Amino acid sequence: MNDPSRSQLLKLARTSINYYLNNHRYYVLEDLEDPGLLEERAIFVTLHKAGELRGCIGHMLARMPLYKAVIEMAAAAAFDDPRFPSLLEEELDKIKIEISILSPMSRIYDYRKICLGTDGVLIRKGFQSGVYLPQVASETGWDLDTFLQSLCASKAGLPAEAYKDADTEISVFQVDKFSE
Repeated sequence: MNDPSRSQLLKLARTSINYYLNNHRYYVLEDLEDPGLLEERAIFVTLHKAGELRGCIGHMLARMPLYKAVIEMAAAAAFDDPRFPSLLEEELDKIKIEISILSPMSRIYDYRKICLGTDGVLIRKGFQSGVYLPQVASETGWDLDTFLQSLCASKAGLPAEAYKDADTEISVFQVDKFSE
């Protein structure tokens, strides 16, 4: 994705959050000129405040055009992440927006093939699943086992060692990440 498109998406995310704060509904964008923003893509929008996580919501699978996913996920990260209270108006100038556009998923059969800091990981066993974006490993400094144990136990609600089970599905993906 080129820099003008990235800038447009970051501006759109901020506009979406501001619009939702004031109108309690999603922003509607008309007259979109960039065809790349019409592609269906899986994304996450992450908000940081003073360097700390303030919200993160996304789609693992492409379900809508990129621009629309940014509009909806930006508002969801600000107002619907159950780990945080809804964003307040006085916080708007204090948040930093990060967008991660996901590559298609690729299933792997050996967890040792995960490249920390490059691969995002989706763990799935039965009806339980959890995901970490690639930046989680970089931000925490975890080794591979600690990363996967946390993903299993904290995100997927599985036993910490579930990633070693043959019936646990592991998929990896990469992201195009950019921020304000």
